[in-house]
Amino acid sequence: MATKKFIVEVEPAIEAKDGKPSAGPVYRSVFAKDGLPAPIDGLDSCWDVFRLSVEKYPNNTMLGTREFVDGKHGKYVWLTYKQVYDKVIRLGNSIRACGVEPGGRCGIYGANCAEWVMSMEACNAHGLYCVPLYDSLGANAVEFIICHAEVTIAFVEQKKLPEVLKTFPKAGEYLKTIVSFGKVTPEQKEQAENFGLAIYSWEEFLSLGDDKHVDLPVKKKSDICTIMYTSGTTGDPKGVLISNNSIVTLIAGVHRLLGSANESLSTRDVYLSFLPLAHIFDRVIEECFINHGASIGFWRGDVKLLIEDIGELKPTIFCAVPRVLDRIYSGLQQKISAGGFLKRNLFNLAYSYKLRNMHGGKKHSEASPLSDKIVFSKVKQGLGGNVRIIISGAAPLASHVEGYLKVVTCSHVLQGYGLTETCAGSFVSLPNEMSMLGTVGPPVPNLDARLESVPEMNYDALSSKPQGEICIRGDVLFSGYYKREDLTKEVLIDGWFHTGDIGEWQPDGSMKIIDRKKNIFKLSQGEYVAVENLENVYGLVSDLDVVWIYGNSFESCLIAIANPNKQAVEHYAEAHNISGDFESLCENPKIKEYILGELTRVGKEKKLKGFEFVKAVHLDPVPFDMERDLLTPTFKKKRPQMLKYYQTIIDNMYKNINKK
Repeated sequence: MATKKFIVEVEPAIEAKDGKPSAGPVYRSVFAKDGLPAPIDGLDSCWDVFRLSVEKYPNNTMLGTREFVDGKHGKYVWLTYKQVYDKVIRLGNSIRACGVEPGGRCGIYGANCAEWVMSMEACNAHGLYCVPLYDSLGANAVEFIICHAEVTIAFVEQKKLPEVLKTFPKAGEYLKTIVSFGKVTPEQKEQAENFGLAIYSWEEFLSLGDDKHVDLPVKKKSDICTIMYTSGTTGDPKGVLISNNSIVTLIAGVHRLLGSANESLSTRDVYLSFLPLAHIFDRVIEECFINHGASIGFWRGDVKLLIEDIGELKPTIFCAVPRVLDRIYSGLQQKISAGGFLKRNLFNLAYSYKLRNMHGGKKHSEASPLSDKIVFSKVKQGLGGNVRIIISGAAPLASHVEGYLKVVTCSHVLQGYGLTETCAGSFVSLPNEMSMLGTVGPPVPNLDARLESVPEMNYDALSSKPQGEICIRGDVLFSGYYKREDLTKEVLIDGWFHTGDIGEWQPDGSMKIIDRKKNIFKLSQGEYVAVENLENVYGLVSDLDVVWIYGNSFESCLIAIANPNKQAVEHYAEAHNISGDFESLCENPKIKEYILGELTRVGKEKKLKGFEFVKAVHLDPVPFDMERDLLTPTFKKKRPQMLKYYQTIIDNMYKNINKK
């Protein structure tokens, strides 16, 4: 059977010359083979996206929040497009009444909620740069962003007000007005007055500009609409400048992509908003929903209650990060294993039958309607009953989790890849294409992509299995790093953005992310180690939830620090009569020996080179987290910080290895 191909070549490869590495051909999505989609008529800015939907669908429900009655969360209560618009106009008048002019910088800080979106739309209306302040980077980052972006007014979730007030007096050089999403306490008013700062409750601020009517400025495609600060795994956060054009180009591309896959968005779609709006992934998805007059419901802000919010909202499209999908997967696994022999066998039978048919090329809805009805409908109901697309982004989703969810959720599970700098989704896998499992799919039809060779890591973009650094070109790209021309020049070369990620084209035109360019170091014997690749291999050990591999140029071997899977470790201990609680088991030499054996076994299976084997392992019962600054908000490892945190343990591990 000939492989379907989802990309077309638009420019030939380039050989290496003058010290520049070679680069593979330029490819584009097959859905754009006759040209990239034209911008949608009349859509020049993010404000147009909202304004046109208000004209077309004034009475559609737009933003939903669960009401809080008698100490309990109840139904979703909705604001229509027109109701939101009226509030946004009032907000805009009030912002301008505070002396903030077009081009001014407005901060937004807090969990996703209706007020977040209204504040963002008020920025869009008046040509202000919307600057999300990070929820998860702590007070220093908030202060850094306010001062670096010169934020003069900030909209802040009620419970985050103390965090913002902590940044004074330093932030006071720029920040003159704070608006709470809710109320303000008398103590906070007093504190603000001492700093010469104006502070308002949401309702107070809304009526501030009621006697003012400010005309909306004309907005151009090239205008910046947001500065998104990316956490970065090293150094200060970088402010990524995103223009109206990037977002409207992306919307046109998503429109073409979903249309080509027969999964177009409509006014009936419902989205669960829980991934932070401070990140580009959620922001652009919500822009796409607003563009179609669809509905957006907000979660309550507690991951343990997320499934309950899903059940109440009944979303049709659900975007998540792997960590959330892993949680759903383990939850389902536990339920099934607790379900008794008959139920378990019926589930496994239905699962393997449907999976076989899907691999054979059948659509998920036609692979086994009977299994769906009898067995998997319960899983679907658990996600509200209406989900048709689940999109995973921000980090790699394990293939076994992706494959499993594709079968049991009765919906498309698609993996996407993109960066803040490329306006989020640059690649996304396609519905009903099982061959794309474990890949991020082909390019979205609004950009060009190519691989560039990385000779020092032995990645060759011109080989029969093309591998290299993923580079992206097109109107979706950012306009530069704010006040950091130097960093912009490092990554934007001749119109190509260099992502720093190493990819491999698959025969069908999907991209597989296999490595990261920067995470490469030498061992003392001069061997290069590409650490992400190894972490992917060692990640196959099912007894571990996550593994960090470390080495440096003073040592000749690698070591691992891992978060073991509690159930697996306790299960092994029980079977081998090893007593103790989870923490003491993690310290137990017998358990460490077992885990090291598993790592070695997988290493041999995957034919790793001698120096790539791990010689010692430390088990941390506490998962790597943001609280200890070990992960970025999108759950990428902060390697320099991890080294600092585990330094003493690492030194002892090497001491013991070198004694032998």
